[in-house]
Amino acid sequence: MNRVPVSPDMLRWARERAGPDGLDLERRFPKIADWEGGDLQPTLKQLEAFARATHVPLGYLFLPKPPVETVPIPDFRTIEGRPVRRPSPNLLDTIYSCQERQSWYREFTQLTRQPEVPFVGSATVDTAPEDVARRMREELGFDLDERRDCPTWTEALRLFIQQADRSGVLVMVSGVVMSNNQRALDPEEFRGFALADRLAPLVFINGADTKSAQMFTLAHELAHLWLGATALSDAGAAPPTGYRREEVWCNQVAAELLVPLAALRADLIPGEAVAAAMTRLSRRYKVSTLVVLRRLVDVGFVSRAVFEAAWVQEIQRLRELALRNGGGGDFYRTTLSRVSRRFARALVESTLEGQTLYRDAFRMLGVSRTETFNNLGREVGLMA
Repeated sequence: MNRVPVSPDMLRWARERAGPDGLDLERRFPKIADWEGGDLQPTLKQLEAFARATHVPLGYLFLPKPPVETVPIPDFRTIEGRPVRRPSPNLLDTIYSCQERQSWYREFTQLTRQPEVPFVGSATVDTAPEDVARRMREELGFDLDERRDCPTWTEALRLFIQQADRSGVLVMVSGVVMSNNQRALDPEEFRGFALADRLAPLVFINGADTKSAQMFTLAHELAHLWLGATALSDAGAAPPTGYRREEVWCNQVAAELLVPLAALRADLIPGEAVAAAMTRLSRRYKVSTLVVLRRLVDVGFVSRAVFEAAWVQEIQRLRELALRNGGGGDFYRTTLSRVSRRFARALVESTLEGQTLYRDAFRMLGVSRTETFNNLGREVGLMA
């Protein structure tokens, strides 16, 4: 039996890099302790299986020492005010796949002579957040009453995504890497990112987060596009501390877009209990109760001390609620959501015209069968 000379340090690095996804490695590879101890070397077949299990390119395992992996876009995430250091393979692969799609779509827009998206880079951090929120509302057709009439948060989020899509933004929402349901994304690691480009602006939203939280993330990442700034974010709705000025500004824009202070003041009921106000107003604006709580501070309805206590309690309640809620949904709608309807339509059109290989289209769409591709073509109105 032929063994492959591979550094124990590289095997150890791959296992640690895999994080929670690598917890069952000892069961799948009973000799892993011997491999890492240098007492035994794996076969090529075992090494290939190990690379797949740890989401590491096979060639990496033959390096003399572990590479230093960094997020390929500006990273604005923090933990208690400190930068986040080590990205997970799930995060890295998600960014790489979105960069590939964006690059393809940029070339598509150039070939088809599509205009630039005018609002990308139209603001700076010195622009008043209220002014940018107003511009965003006008550009997107973001109507508060229309959103209020949506029966669920899911419908409100879908409407918001459609509005961004019509404005030229590729909005991709997924809770897993590509279409691999075994590789779940962690909202605690990141909530979303924006890839700014005047021809192919892209926003990715971590679909493992709650629907109402995704609403805020989309607003936050759109604000990054208005700045023309690519960024990876984990900022929630709370008034952030320890973050860069750009993140604070984007949060202010997102909060004003979703819950304008002028409208909120008119909706306040003097003397109403904070919990009751949070529930009522979150339904009214179709946002997270955390967003409402943050705006109640902004408008002076609650003190900072009340906010701090209520915030901790609400975070815990929402986490427990998220654990009880399951997934599911229509397969084709989910697939289109993961890659964006605008991107899918362009890719199917290009493939049917012979400009893109089916192999490449399948990879970027995350599908493996021609029948699935054809059904997606019907979903976007390109095939009968």
